[in-house]
Amino acid sequence: MQKRKLGKSGLEVSALGFGCMGLSFGYGAATEKQQAITLIRTAFERGVTFFDTAEAYGPFLNEEVVGEALQPFRKEAIIATKFGFKDGVPQNGLDSRPERIRQVAEASLKRLRTDVIDLFYQHRVDPDVAIEDVAGAVKDLIAAGKVKHFGMSEAGVRSIRRAHAVQPVTALQSEYSLWWREPEREILSTVEELGIGFVPFSPLGKGFLTGAIDENTTFDGNDFRNIVPRFTPENRKANRAVVNVLGEIAEKKNVTRAQIALAWLLAQKPWIVPIPGTTKMARLEENLGAAAVELTPADLEEIDSAAAKITVQGERYPERLAQMTGR
Repeated sequence: MQKRKLGKSGLEVSALGFGCMGLSFGYGAATEKQQAITLIRTAFERGVTFFDTAEAYGPFLNEEVVGEALQPFRKEAIIATKFGFKDGVPQNGLDSRPERIRQVAEASLKRLRTDVIDLFYQHRVDPDVAIEDVAGAVKDLIAAGKVKHFGMSEAGVRSIRRAHAVQPVTALQSEYSLWWREPEREILSTVEELGIGFVPFSPLGKGFLTGAIDENTTFDGNDFRNIVPRFTPENRKANRAVVNVLGEIAEKKNVTRAQIALAWLLAQKPWIVPIPGTTKMARLEENLGAAAVELTPADLEEIDSAAAKITVQGERYPERLAQMTGR
């Protein structure tokens, strides 16, 4: 697989990463441990070098699985993890106090079975802690050799600039896909100006853009999508229009909708690295195949033109979670 550099940082990763969250958090029951380890190791064998986790996924379980899975390849793999929730539990609210950041780093190092975190993201901006203090705490961890790079997730332009002035931000991780294009308003131009890489999570719209989900799909009882407005049955029915557009292009190219959705992201900027996640081996192979799909300027124009005529229905987060983004 081709490599990409995240902005001007020099951090080189595979063009597609692997989002590990869904193996143990957010989408129903956790994947059986050995099965999860096999999936992560297969991704590595197929050329993926960039793996994304967080203390909040599980909580804690996800880092343990990722650490065990990647231990044999630790020198070749780039591991990103995150801090920022109280006790590592999103429902408990935010906590980015410097002392908490240090605690999370030490605990994550142990769970990940490593002596350094390649990329340490603030999971969400904490309005109760000055972003300069957050960046300063990570800067100290970098100076101590415990972290290599600082990242932010779902941060707004003002926070990014203020943090970057204290400790250069290597990557911003935020949602971005053909059905959530908000980053195009001001985030992408800002990170480009500052030389920051961009890591889209949910690049397949939490599975919706694959075409495998319709208004009749039922989710596991503790699947996050049950509380997402965009995933009500009526909104899923309305939003099939986006899936249909992808289907038309995919048919012409003899590839899948998921591959078109990922190839579209890769075509936007050379410093964009999507991190699709999956619990299924077949989907992993499908996703990785997107790196070989070439979209011509005419293809991209056709996709953009068709997408511009569609208004996606429903908010991407319930109100409480939406308030944590863009700060």
